[in-house]
Amino acid sequence: MRKLPAVLDLLPRQRHSETGKMGRDKLRLLQGLRNLRTRVPEAGYQDGGGTEMTITGMTGDEAVAHAAKQSKVDIVAAYPITPQTIIVERFSKYVADGEVQTGYVCVESEHSALSACIGSSLTGARVFTATSSQGLALMHEMLYVASGLRLPIVMGVANRALSAPINIHCDHSDMMGSRDCGWVQIYVENAQEAYDWTIQAFKMAEDLEVQLPVTVNLDGFIITHCVEGVDVAEDGVVAKFLQTRTPLFKLDPQKPITVGALCFTDYYYEFKRQQVEALSHVNAVLSRVAKEYKGITGRSYGVLDTYGIEDAEAAVLCLGSTAGTAREVAHKLRAQGKKVGVVKIWLYRPFPVDEVKAVLRNVKALAVFDRAISFGAQYGAVCSDVVSALHTVDRCPKIFNVIFGLGGRDIKPSDIELVFNQALGTAKSGVVKEETVFLGVRD
Repeated sequence: MRKLPAVLDLLPRQRHSETGKMGRDKLRLLQGLRNLRTRVPEAGYQDGGGTEMTITGMTGDEAVAHAAKQSKVDIVAAYPITPQTIIVERFSKYVADGEVQTGYVCVESEHSALSACIGSSLTGARVFTATSSQGLALMHEMLYVASGLRLPIVMGVANRALSAPINIHCDHSDMMGSRDCGWVQIYVENAQEAYDWTIQAFKMAEDLEVQLPVTVNLDGFIITHCVEGVDVAEDGVVAKFLQTRTPLFKLDPQKPITVGALCFTDYYYEFKRQQVEALSHVNAVLSRVAKEYKGITGRSYGVLDTYGIEDAEAAVLCLGSTAGTAREVAHKLRAQGKKVGVVKIWLYRPFPVDEVKAVLRNVKALAVFDRAISFGAQYGAVCSDVVSALHTVDRCPKIFNVIFGLGGRDIKPSDIELVFNQALGTAKSGVVKEETVFLGVRD
């Protein structure tokens, strides 16, 4: 950890006056913009009534590693892959320096990393790992094992493009390729959210009504490698919030059980139905966990976040770091009298159907951003989910899909402004001119 450098004092300190602001107005992490924070308070301050915090300069990867450290994980199984490597590298230093009592398992592949996590979790241990891109793809088989065995593993995923051609930069094709693997999936906008959601993820995953693995997704390099001020809670506060895991069942030589037994047509279907039931509990558990977390930090979380959506005629919906840029552009356009808004999805799986319906009930036109292509499908994964969620509402907005940022291509404020204006045109005319827009691609 490093103290936040004084250079942040030089950054712009504009504040939003909109009542429909998204999240904390102190955090303005933007993809492609540099006013990362509107104000940097003195170290050791209270935010929104929570306990005393300390602001520390961290990358997104470091924030995830620090959160895992404070969560007192029993086992970390690690295999490095860019841009995730810093997470397991930093945690290995905690182990080497004696700052944690965690068992650190170095393996020869990501498949083995998750396999080791599965075995460890079955003994009742709190388990963490991290991966990215091809590493997540190599884990694919074991992702289904972890969720099918109802194991509350938490995994940081540094979102990165899949080969070929080989690329180490950000898009969401890695996690979207595994979106239906039965894991709870969270997408974060910045390093602060990466820290906060990692801690909350353990409490959600281990709740007896859930008992499912969770991924915390952060945009490769954009979040993983950018240094920001992160409000870090005291170790004791996190320990009180996140107490020792109490599993329903575990491997114990004194009380032997069978795990992962062969299951044919007589029972397999019922196992899958139970996973569906467990996922249906996630929203309520998340709300309970977020309320408790707000009590210790002052920071509010939920399944989604909005900006300016109350009176918006046109809106964009997106995941991850893109939300910061979209919010800035929306702020600019609203100052010009244009009724636009932003919806940021935090909880992507299970998809927040009811909440999406509620926040978009008055929107006339919606642009859904996908940082991955669903080859052969009409829309990208996120847009398909949104269309599915809204198809039964009486007043469904006109929807078009925006594919963007593949392989780490930057999305500029001017790009998003173009999309907003296109959505405003659709809201006025009632006609979608392009169902899928490939934003920023060279034809």
